Amino acid sequence: MATVVSEYNHKSPSLPASLRLGPVHLRVSDVERSAGWYQRSLGLRVHRLEPPHAELGDGTTTVLVLTEDPAVVPARRHAGLYHYALLYPSREELARAALRLAATRTQIQGASDHGTHEAIYLPDVDGIGIELAADRPREQWPTPEEEFSRGGPLPLNFDSLLATVAGEEPPASIAPGLRVGHVHLHVGSIERGLEFYSDTLGFDVWALLPTAAFVSAGGYHHHLGFNTWLGEGAPASPPNALGLRHWTIELDTEGEVAEVAARLAGAGATVEQIDGGVQTADPWGIGLQILRADAD
Repeated sequence: MATVVSEYNHKSPSLPASLRLGPVHLRVSDVERSAGWYQRSLGLRVHRLEPPHAELGDGTTTVLVLTEDPAVVPARRHAGLYHYALLYPSREELARAALRLAATRTQIQGASDHGTHEAIYLPDVDGIGIELAADRPREQWPTPEEEFSRGGPLPLNFDSLLATVAGEEPPASIAPGLRVGHVHLHVGSIERGLEFYSDTLGFDVWALLPTAAFVSAGGYHHHLGFNTWLGEGAPASPPNALGLRHWTIELDTEGEVAEVAARLAGAGATVEQIDGGVQTADPWGIGLQILRADAD
């Protein structure tokens, strides 16, 4: 059984409980092919398609920004994206996503019940890892000790999930309410990851295992996971590697953004001013934007 640490005293103020995640920005090999796959297999709506860029979401909120790179190289054993999670607003909407996957014969890699949430795992057309998830009500969440003491997640009960939409056909496109739930990274060191993401940035640690950490704001199960499953000391990702360009944290006010930026700069991280906020990178060069939520 893995050792779980549910309390961790990070060295900075906690990030605001109102924090949410903005779009995940991906580097892909063919933006039109990728946009078509996300439309067909997941029912995402294309907000903008102007090669080499595309923006997709639920019709109102963008969750995914794709950028085509003709020099893209496959991801290898280096730091970078493990998967990102698209969070559905209800169990029924996750069930409708499962109906679509079946109707389009889209390959999945697995499906799990984490107690806190139910999840379906699959690769996109480039092999980039995706988790489709729906949270259980917070009062039903197990503690980290309860979740991990059972030896890992349980198999997803597809019969129970699909029973919530029995008799329905897959909808033409996704319903409103889709958001980015979390991002999960490969890193080279859990200790260095905690120093950056908890001690400096301000995420609280929800669960800490020997080879993985799950951190969040406001008591959420995790906005970010990071692991060393590719090995301790995994190197930084090449600048043109397939997968993650950067991910996004959204805060309510300019003051909150400025406070986090000051902590990052004080810890020696590179901080660049961009429209609506700042851009930085973790110890492995993984990009992160911290933006005011209402920034255009």
